[in-house]
Amino acid sequence: MIDIECRGVTFKNVEAILFDKDGTLEDSEDFLRTIAIARSRRVDAQIPGTGDPLLMAFGLVDNQVDPTGLLAVGSRHENEIAAAAYVAETGRGWLESLAIARQAFADADELLKNDNKHSPLFVGSLETLQMLSNKGLKLGILSADTTERVRSFVNHYRLEPYIQVQMGVDSGPSKPDPALFLQACEALGVPANATLMVGDSPADIEMAKRAGAAGCIGISWRPSSPGRLAGADVAIAQLDDIHLL
Repeated sequence: MIDIECRGVTFKNVEAILFDKDGTLEDSEDFLRTIAIARSRRVDAQIPGTGDPLLMAFGLVDNQVDPTGLLAVGSRHENEIAAAAYVAETGRGWLESLAIARQAFADADELLKNDNKHSPLFVGSLETLQMLSNKGLKLGILSADTTERVRSFVNHYRLEPYIQVQMGVDSGPSKPDPALFLQACEALGVPANATLMVGDSPADIEMAKRAGAAGCIGISWRPSSPGRLAGADVAIAQLDDIHLL
């Protein structure tokens, strides 16, 4: 068990840390912007007039990704449901609407498959993961992205020596359901009250709090609204603000 200090806040007897991926370890804003535009255009090609409202629903406003928005926080399934809801408003049946949304998402994936598969790591992320792992902490990634993409991310950046759990949202509960956090803790073999959460969204914070986590560290690499991380025990601007005592 290790004591961890962040900006004057101390977390005692920590055994493990779970990290969000997008916006926490991976600087994915450009990718999220690109995928949102690709998806909305493909829906709009079939249902004219839905493109711009969909971008707003995804959380893309003035070409900026809202870190609390659906695209940044929600699972792929939740984004598909939102897109299908806009299609359904045009008078189409739900099954047809869902099929249109899913096909648009698949077409967007195909269009972007030759682009860079992963966004860059935030500066210092690798070194922080190495340091924490070398000190005996168990580490995991708990993302709203799919498990397949989480595993691909870990493999791409060769994080396997440091990351014991690679978990996304494929079906079932999504953030902020505490069941996700508890499942990840069980996979790590560490109780929730000995596990910290590090994330960049209110969903990460709420999930960890409801699960009885040892604490929640909110991170914002870029300036953001003051209340975004208000529920976290402490807010940091970079991962190397995490220190071991």
